[in-house]
Order: sequence, then C-alpha cells, then structure tokens
Amino acid sequence: MDRLDAMEMFVRVVETGSFTKVAREFATTQPTVTKQVAAMEAHLKVRLLNRNTRGVSLTEPGALYYEKCKAIVTDVAEAESVVRVRQTQVHGQLRVGSSVAFGRRVVVPLALEFMAQNPQVHLDLSFEDRYTDLVAHGIDVAIRLGKLADSALGARTLGMNPWVLVASPTYLRRHGTPRRPSDLKDHATLIYSSVQGNDLWRLRNASGEAVSVPVTGRLRSNNLSALLAAARAHMGIAALPHYVAVESLAAGRVVEVLKTCRLPEQEIHAVYPSPRLVPQKVQAFVAFLQGRFGKEWVASLPREGAARK
Repeated sequence: MDRLDAMEMFVRVVETGSFTKVAREFATTQPTVTKQVAAMEAHLKVRLLNRNTRGVSLTEPGALYYEKCKAIVTDVAEAESVVRVRQTQVHGQLRVGSSVAFGRRVVVPLALEFMAQNPQVHLDLSFEDRYTDLVAHGIDVAIRLGKLADSALGARTLGMNPWVLVASPTYLRRHGTPRRPSDLKDHATLIYSSVQGNDLWRLRNASGEAVSVPVTGRLRSNNLSALLAAARAHMGIAALPHYVAVESLAAGRVVEVLKTCRLPEQEIHAVYPSPRLVPQKVQAFVAFLQGRFGKEWVASLPREGAARK
C-alpha cells in the first residue's frame, strides 16, 4: 500500500462521500479505492469509516485521522506546486473573484503586480459581495474571508484579516473616548450587518479575556465604505477591517478606539474548484499570494491618493 496514495483517497472519500467518485478522480476502480481504505484500517487496527447504503461517515478516530491526513496531503501538494510554479511559464486567462471592498483595495494592486511578473497571463477580475459558485461562474480562484465551510473545493490559507474600532476625532471630543469595552454601550455605533447583525460586538480586552458588548446605533449597512463614511462624518464608532480604514487613519480623518483590545480576525483563503489537477495558472497565483498577508500586511497597501499623484 502506498501510504500517501491511500491518504489522498481516504481524504477524498470523506469529502465526496463516495468511493465511486474517488475512483473516477484517480482513474481507477471502486474496488481498488475500497481496498486501499480497508488496508489503511487494517494497518491502523481501527475502523475509520462507517459504511451504509446512504454513503459513508467518519468514526471518531476517523475524524481525527482525516484532519491529519488532509494536512499532510495539502503540504505535499503545496511543496510540489512550488517546484512546478518555478519551472513552468504561466500563461492563459485567469478569472479571479473576491468581495467588492477587499477586491478593490487589496486584490487589484496584487493582481497588477502578478500581471507585471507574468506577461502572458490575462486577468479577469470579478468582484461581488454575494456568495459565488466558482464552477457555475467560471471562477478559477476566489479570495474569501472568514472560516470556510466544509466542501470539496481546493483551498489555501493566506493569512488573517484584522479589524479595528474607529471614530472621528470630532465625535470623540463631543461624546468622550471609550476606555474599556463596556463603555461602548453608551456610544452610537455603526453596525456592519453582514457580520455584526446581532448587535453584539465581541472583543478581547487588554488581559485577553473575551468580552461581549451589546451595541446600538442609528446606522446599519452591509457596505463597509458606507460605514467608514459615517464614521468620518462624526456619526459614531465603527468596527471595520483594517484595510478599509487604513487610509483614513493615516490622514487623521478617524482614529483607532480601544487600541489595547482586539476584535476577532477573519481568515483569508484562496479557494478554487477542485484540490486535484489544479491548473498551473491557479497554482502560480496562489503561490504568489502566499506570504503577502503576514502580521503587518495592511501597512504595505498602496495608498489610492498616492497612486493618483
């Protein structure tokens, strides 16, 4: 039994719920896939999958083994892709998807840099805030924020998206500056309905303790630019991704509130239609993005105003 092949097959059986589908992916037969998983169970002396007429499900040890196998398979694929990216010229059309705000402020400058490095690549950028079916819309790779739902998509974690609390200096002069999370309940807040729709902001205080604060405000929106505009217009305190507020912070139009506290960060992922047989252009773009979202990545964003000068 080839251990890595068996792990790959086991991972895909879990993700697809079908031995037959995995056999087609690996260009082999269903009995061969079944035997590989059975041999793995015999080697480990434990049942990994429950099988019935409706499909398969993980046992408790199977769930633990699946997570480890998935990490191993991902690391191997990543190591191989790095080598291939360096050895093969990238060309063709690449369709990239993202949310509107993240796409305009973050993806665009990165995409332009990638195009400059790969002159034979033609990029098609598609920005939408609603969930997009990659296959149905022909998206080669999408940049998504937040925890990914379990799926058969291929994915790579790129980094974390930090959030900050901001308000205008004028608002703080008029209404006072919060000193602790509990002070927020006495302030007008600008609520991002896509994330903070339950009117409860969750932070960690200076001691690292989790704190939940009920908030109220006159403005609620699913558009981050609208909330930033309201904060700049002295309407209240907004919780925003750092990349949205970075220019206004640098210009002094808003200032950070409760600097010693932390809002939950979002994971940043590159996702693509399948983890197997990933096109070279997708591998190259994902490899280019890795390492771009380190701890201080927001500080490296180009300023729109500077670009216009």
